[in-house]
Amino acid sequence: MKRIASGNAISRTILKVAAPVLAAGLLLSSPAHADFSDGYKFLEAVKKKEGEKVEQAIMDSASIVNARDISSGETALHIVTKRRDLTWLNYLVSHGANVNQADDRGRTPLQLAVNLGWREGAEFLVEHHARTDDSNDAGETPLIFAVHRHDLRLMKTLLEAGADPDRADNSGRSARDYAKLEGEDSNLLTTIETYARKDASKSSMPVYGPVP
Repeated sequence: MKRIASGNAISRTILKVAAPVLAAGLLLSSPAHADFSDGYKFLEAVKKKEGEKVEQAIMDSASIVNARDISSGETALHIVTKRRDLTWLNYLVSHGANVNQADDRGRTPLQLAVNLGWREGAEFLVEHHARTDDSNDAGETPLIFAVHRHDLRLMKTLLEAGADPDRADNSGRSARDYAKLEGEDSNLLTTIETYARKDASKSSMPVYGPVP
């Protein structure tokens, strides 16, 4: 019995010594160690709409406005686009946010806005030089998203800004192809025929991934 008791006492002693070491090791190996970076704190402030912290961070370093989340590649513009926040979108763009920065899945703020059906945000981004033919990792363009949504207004906005209705996604289908699936006399196809720029590039081959 004395040997058992002595063994238990030794085990408890080892645990007391090892526990802090193990905890420190877990902290260092966890992605949470990046939580203290300026970029992380900036993005968290954007998420929480902490205007003063965001403004101060940009004053301290203008480039922080394009900080990327290490786990997703999202920027502040992705965050505010997802919540359909035009006020914050305007603020960030006016302070140098890159409207064409893609996340780790190749999604730009414009793609997010169109996919959400957020017309005001999409129109704002187009007005501020968002590229209309950038595609995500599946090769889908904002115009393809608009066709899938049957959103004629967004289609018109994108087409007038030069979106190419014949750029194919990774499956080999373009916005025009998807519109034709609704019938040759569909409003989708009519919108494309009416507003597509005649000088838009035409390609019979699919283009994979985002445009640099």
